[in-house]
Amino acid sequence: MTATRGLEGIVAAESKISSIIDDTLTYVGYNIDDLADNASFEEVIYLLWHTRLPKADELAELKQQLAENAEIPQAIIDQFKAYPLNTVHPMAALRSAVSLLGVFDDEADEMTPEANYRKAIRLQAKISTIVTAFSRIRKGLEPVAPKPELGYAANFLYMLHGKDPQPIEIEAFNKALVLHADHELNASTFTARVCVATLSDVYSGITAAIGALKGPLHGGANEQVMKMLSEVGSIENVESYVQNKLDNKEKIMGFGHRVYRKGDPRAKHLRVMSEKLTALTGKPELYEMSVKIHDMVVGQKNLPANVDFFSASVYDSLGIEHDLFTPIFAVSRTSGWLAHILEQYANNRLIRPRAEYVGPGMQKYVPVDER
Repeated sequence: MTATRGLEGIVAAESKISSIIDDTLTYVGYNIDDLADNASFEEVIYLLWHTRLPKADELAELKQQLAENAEIPQAIIDQFKAYPLNTVHPMAALRSAVSLLGVFDDEADEMTPEANYRKAIRLQAKISTIVTAFSRIRKGLEPVAPKPELGYAANFLYMLHGKDPQPIEIEAFNKALVLHADHELNASTFTARVCVATLSDVYSGITAAIGALKGPLHGGANEQVMKMLSEVGSIENVESYVQNKLDNKEKIMGFGHRVYRKGDPRAKHLRVMSEKLTALTGKPELYEMSVKIHDMVVGQKNLPANVDFFSASVYDSLGIEHDLFTPIFAVSRTSGWLAHILEQYANNRLIRPRAEYVGPGMQKYVPVDER
């Protein structure tokens, strides 16, 4: 046996959900460009879970199911209010809330395909409400109940801000949800599949995935990008800031990706939305700084931006707090996690790799008083 660090290049599962081939990302064979330009997030949820796009009545039914299940238990709201709200990270709050959801689900340990699908609906519906409720509670505001007549993207923004979003804001957020929905066997998705391969429940699988996404090398990159933009401050400071980073061989967040060589195909869509939204909100310098940083890094390191880089300025322009960027990633990626969990259950085998031992050879026990 020979170890491969980070399992790089190792094929660990067969899947019909998404693929990354020759720098092209597809969901069930649909190019991400096609879906980002045309599909609603609800259509993508259905596609990932059923491996086909929904018909009109099926899409209407899914939207109704999500609307009917968006309410969260009062115990989660009470739990949020008991947290040290000035210090707790939203991802920690989200992780705990999703785990708590399982306590209130009578079907939590029911493992039939039908029960697991119903739990998938409930989780996808409620995770959006959880994130927005936490955001408002820590600001001293009461949660806003969802509007059943709004779509998923619009409802999130409505519950977050307490007012109906503008069409361009809905378009941008829907696009971001579509682009983040799945990404083959990434760290959090693999974590979810490892967890449920033991035949643990759906809530455990999603909680485990959130724990993996919390790490800055996975889901936290866009938050770090926004931190960088804040540190830069203005377009005049970009060149010296970036050059200093490059000269000192420091990592610049939002660039490069292990599975892409020519560039992340999702980034260009958020770049367009970043330009539109920053102009709309009177913060065009955010976009201009991002472009200049991008051009310097690409020019000197040949590292193109990934999906996290321009998503930072998009989310900021939508009035979203910077530490909510990763929970929003989770709201979208839950659709992919659930697709992989359902796929794992349907053809399950316990995931149990081996390790290449590199420790000492055979040793003999020595009594403590002789050591």
